[in-house]
Formats: sequence, structure tokens, C-alpha cells
Amino acid sequence: MERWVGRVALVTGASVGIGAAITRALVRQGMKVVGCARNVQQIEDLKKELKSEKGQLIPIKCDITNEEEILSMFGRIQSELGGVDVCINNAGLAHCAPLLSGSTADWKNMLDVNVLGLCICTREAFQQMRKNKVDDGHIFLINSMSGHRVIPSANGHFYSATKYAVSGLLEGIRNELQELKSHIRVTAISPGMARTEFEIRNMKSREEGERIYAEYKCLEATDLADAVIYALSAPPHVQIHDILLRPTEQTS
Repeated sequence: MERWVGRVALVTGASVGIGAAITRALVRQGMKVVGCARNVQQIEDLKKELKSEKGQLIPIKCDITNEEEILSMFGRIQSELGGVDVCINNAGLAHCAPLLSGSTADWKNMLDVNVLGLCICTREAFQQMRKNKVDDGHIFLINSMSGHRVIPSANGHFYSATKYAVSGLLEGIRNELQELKSHIRVTAISPGMARTEFEIRNMKSREEGERIYAEYKCLEATDLADAVIYALSAPPHVQIHDILLRPTEQTS
């Protein structure tokens, strides 16, 4: 990780869970990390927690469903930090919205965050890297095992469709980078069930979320942070394409 010390990473959805764990790991490795989320106060608290670490955390309030806010954030990254070197598309959400009875508003929200927000951040990160002649940058897509298989649970089917889109986007981004003869790498990380705030928010009930997590030993947010560090640590000529993580006790 020595070559990344002092360089700039963007982590979306950095306030809690996987995003917060990735942010901690990168700051401890000496990176300047722009952590963005709608709830910036939680990132401010994280900044205080990490104040004695090797790197630096810069909190920015940004709603990933709002393109103007995304463009403004990238403008700040360029003007204040000289541009992004690593972009980690972590922001994501789910709603209980079956295909045959779900709310259109819930479907649109999942598409806006899980697909369009990811695409806009990826585009802006690549364009900024290219402008700044950064040819060893790295783009991450935090995907899901739900982007590789569909479980028989109606509540998760539309969410799974958004994650299948991310699997397709991974291949498309990789192809476009190759066509451009770019050495910027793209890596997806696809976890199974991880113990975070995700299911609690999805079920809109802490009790129900904790019941789901109690069924077996889940992944921890730090497991995904370790996967990010592993991919970043690989030599520049090594393309780590897709890391699939699942709990040993998970059966589907």
C-alpha cells in the first residue's frame, strides 16, 4: 500500500457500515479519504475518531441521487485535493418492493442509488483521473452476491436486478478501459450477508434486522475493507476483477 500513501480516495456511503469500515482502513493506510453521505455528521464523528491516524478524512455532504451534488463534490476534490486516484462506489440501498406489488418510488430510489449514482461517480472519477494523467487509478464497485444469483424472496427481487446491473456495468467499464488502453483498474466486491445497518434499514425494524443477522455468522464490514486493501495492494499490472465473499454458513 506504500504507493497509495498521500493519494486521494473517494468513498460513497461512508457514514456507516461497509463504507465506514473502508474509510477507516484507507485512512490508517495513509490515504486522504473523501467520505461522502447524506448524513455528514456521522462522518465528522469518524474524522474525530481517526484524527491520530496516518492519513486524513475529509467529510463531504452529498446525496448520490442528485447529480448536481455529485458534480459539485468532484469539483471540490479537484480544487482542494488535486483530483481523485481511487473511487469506491459503496453507496447502496434496498427496499422491500416485490416485482408484482412493489412501490414505483422504491424501485426508482434503488435505481437512482445502486445504478445511476454509481455510474455518475464512476464517469466523473475516470474523467478526472484522465484529465490529471492518473493512469494507475482504481475504481471499485461494491456489488452483492445478489448480483450473481436470485434468491426466492420476493422482497429482494428488484434489489437483485439493480445488482445484476452492477455486474453488467463491471464488464462494460472493463471493456471501455481496455479500448482506451487505460491502465486504470476496476474491481467489484460482491458480499453475501454482512452485519451492518443494511438489513435494519431495509426491514425498517432493528428487531427484524437483528433476527435476520442472528440466523448464522455473517460477514463483518471489516471483511470487505480487507478485500479493498487486498485489491489495492496488488501490483499495477494485476487486474483483480471480482471478489465474491460469503459467510461459510450461508447456503444461498
